[in-house]
Amino acid sequence: TGIRLIGPRPEWARTTGGEAGLHPSNIHDNAYAVGTIDFTGDMPVILGPDGPSLGGFVCPATVITAELWKLGQLKAGDTVRFIPVSLSTAVALEKDQINSVQSLTKSVVEAPSVEISTPIYDSIPADETSEAVTYRVAGDHYLLVEYGQQILDINLRFRAHALMLWLQQNNVDGILELTPGIRSLQVHYNSLVLNLDDLIVILKQAEQELKNIEQLEVPARIVHIPISWDDEACKLASEKYMQSVRANAPWCPDNIEFIRRINGLASVNDVKKIVFDASYLVLGLGDVYLGAPVATPMDPRHRLVTTKYNPARTWTAENSVGIGGSYLCVYGMEGPGGYQFIGRTLQMWNRYQQTTEFTKPWLLRFFDQIRFYEVSGDELKQIRRDFPQGNYPLKIEQTSFSLKKYNAFIEQNQSSIDSFKATREAAFEAELQHWKDNGLLHFDSEHAVLSSLDEEELLDDSCIAVESPMNCNLWKIEVEEGDVIKEGDTLMILEAMKMEIQLMATHSGTVKKITRAAGSQLNAGDRLIVLEVE
Repeated sequence: TGIRLIGPRPEWARTTGGEAGLHPSNIHDNAYAVGTIDFTGDMPVILGPDGPSLGGFVCPATVITAELWKLGQLKAGDTVRFIPVSLSTAVALEKDQINSVQSLTKSVVEAPSVEISTPIYDSIPADETSEAVTYRVAGDHYLLVEYGQQILDINLRFRAHALMLWLQQNNVDGILELTPGIRSLQVHYNSLVLNLDDLIVILKQAEQELKNIEQLEVPARIVHIPISWDDEACKLASEKYMQSVRANAPWCPDNIEFIRRINGLASVNDVKKIVFDASYLVLGLGDVYLGAPVATPMDPRHRLVTTKYNPARTWTAENSVGIGGSYLCVYGMEGPGGYQFIGRTLQMWNRYQQTTEFTKPWLLRFFDQIRFYEVSGDELKQIRRDFPQGNYPLKIEQTSFSLKKYNAFIEQNQSSIDSFKATREAAFEAELQHWKDNGLLHFDSEHAVLSSLDEEELLDDSCIAVESPMNCNLWKIEVEEGDVIKEGDTLMILEAMKMEIQLMATHSGTVKKITRAAGSQLNAGDRLIVLEVE
């Protein structure tokens, strides 16, 4: 899914992500390229082929296609350096790689380093179209088409939808996939078939032909789904995060309390009321994984704004529900994540069979509306067993979404919307200042790694060392110094690649010393426990 990197903290050109989130790495969600370097807060992650297809973190660079094979060779503890190359070099390297495999002959293509320049390949000013258009390179097989300013505006989402429909209708040779974001459309294309300059010409032609977007009305549904509020699986994920990633995170241990504070609400019940009153408009699918929706309340007075985890979690339970920036996401599968938890719901993706709700493997569609109702944690467990088998029917209402009617609603309620936003923004700025004052805004991953190079004490003849078998995190310590243990007892629980590994005693004896704390990042061979054996 991704390769986490530890290195120098970036220097950010802005202080906040605004409506997208408090940290400057937070952006309005857009599609990700395979191999892109995704800054989840201050920590970079190279996204792999099973990584998220959509998300709300900035991606300043992308590994070129011909070099992706190297990512599969990396293991924890390796060192990575990046070299900037031109698009023409990337295409030449891919062609050479394909030819070498087909002919089983070796050839060498020069890959000269180039100066780092802007990723903006082309643009159209706003006075030529109704919205400014930016064409942003995302590696050698992806182009991100962005509309307007970096704000949450459903009109921009409709613009991206109109472009997607135009490209689908015109069936352009060389375009492989189209993925809309909040204010963008990612075009995945075969650069060996379709030259980037030719693609830009086609996209500009589309802008000239897109008409009457404000009159668009799309079919939609209102889908009522259950949620277990503040579910135990969410609490467990927060606990793991504090133990193995960041102990002093200001959103832990209680994400909902953090949402209350950063939005200037009087109580956590106010958070709950807003969530259950809101009608969440689905703007994107595949946010994180497997048909997971990214959605925002239709009424701006229901938009709770948070920051995303910095760095992201290593583990999130399947179908956890979270808020990041102005957006709500239901996680499609178990995996990493960065949104602030509010609860857990039923499946967004059915890997088993078609049912009334699952005419496709994914549950939701663009411009659906999500409305939550509360169930207990135990009820949800039974629902999650029944729903994929077609034994838990959902209430689904047919409707449509009209951009013209929506804009009229916003205009009629602008005064109260502005008042709500003013209160929210004041609390947001107060939280930001608190972080700055207390050194919480950024996370330096280099300083979070304990050195394993310190000289270790020589062991007495009666003692043995229990060492880490791999590069991993120390999640839990199950013993204390002085405990008498037996062979086969669990001493610690390690975590690596979302797997929990029990570290068991190979001898009976007494725990003489514990040398690492819970949450430590370990290298293979690090001494963890000293046992005085019988």
